[in-house]
Amino acid sequence: MVGLDGPDDAAVWRLSEDRGIVVTTDFFTPVVDGAYDYGSIAAANSLSDVYAMGGTPFMALNIAALPDQLPPEISSEILRGGAEKAREAGVVIAGGHTVKDKEPKYGLVVIGFIDPRTMLTKGGLREGDVLVLTKPLGMGVTTTALKQEKVEEADIQEAIGWMKRLNKTAGQLAMEFNLRAGTDITGFSLLGHGMEMAEASGLLLNIDYAQIPFIGGARKYAEKGLFPGGAFDNRMHFGSQVNFDKKIDEPAEMLLFDPQTSGGLLLGVPREKLDAFKRRASELGQPVWVVGSVHNGSAAISVRV
Repeated sequence: MVGLDGPDDAAVWRLSEDRGIVVTTDFFTPVVDGAYDYGSIAAANSLSDVYAMGGTPFMALNIAALPDQLPPEISSEILRGGAEKAREAGVVIAGGHTVKDKEPKYGLVVIGFIDPRTMLTKGGLREGDVLVLTKPLGMGVTTTALKQEKVEEADIQEAIGWMKRLNKTAGQLAMEFNLRAGTDITGFSLLGHGMEMAEASGLLLNIDYAQIPFIGGARKYAEKGLFPGGAFDNRMHFGSQVNFDKKIDEPAEMLLFDPQTSGGLLLGVPREKLDAFKRRASELGQPVWVVGSVHNGSAAISVRV
C-alpha cells in the first residue's frame, strides 16, 4: 500500500481489509555525549515513523555499527538505552545485527500493525485542517552547539528530554480522533516535511511563526549561526517553495529549516475537532501547539508573523 512511490514515513503491506504490517528503519551517529541517552534517542526516533503512520509497533531489531576500540561498557549503555525505550513503547527487541565501523551508529528496524483504512499519510490533508505540532523545534541547532562545545547544560538537557520522548501518545491521539494526515518532523525540518505534506495533498500550508514552539536555547544558538549542515541543505532544496514574511529574520528562517532528531508529529486536525482534540491532549499530558492551517492553492508554504 505504501512503498517507494510516496514520501511517507514507513512501508505498509496489507494483510486483510482491517489489518496491515508497517515497517521502517532508522539509525544515526551520536547526537549527545551520554551513551544511554544516545541509545534512547535513537530508539525513540526509529519508533516514531510507525506512530507517524498511525500504527502500533510491536517488534524491533537492533542495527549497530561500533568501533573496535569502543569500551564494552559504552556499547552496553547504548543498547540498554534502546532496549529500555523500546520496553516503554511496549516493543520487544528480538535480535539485530552489529558490524564494525570507525564511528558509532545505532538505530532500529521497527515492525508494527496498522489499520489500512485509518492510517495517517502525508497526502491526507484537507482544506480547512489545522496544523498541530507535538514537540518544540530547535534540537538540531542545540546539538550542534554541543558538538562545538558552546552549549549551556540546561539547554542540552531540555533537548535530550524532548528527543527521548516517545510519539506514542501523540499517535494514539491521532487515531482516537480519526485523523488522516500526519508525519514526524526529523531531518528535513518543519518546512521540509511540511512541504512533503503540501505536495502530497496538493494544498497550501500557512504557518504562523509566532505560534511555533522552540526549546529554550534555540534562538540564542541560531543567532550564533550554529546550524548543522543539513539546515542549509534543507533551505537549498525546499526554500524556493516557501514564502516568508519580510519581518522574519535570518536566524528565525533558518530555525524552520533546522533538522530535528526524534522530533514531534505534525498532524492535520479538522477544525471542528480541534477543541475536543486539545482537551483530550491535555488529559493525556500530551503537549500540542496549533502552528498553521491548510488552504486551497498551489502546493507551497507561506510563513507569516
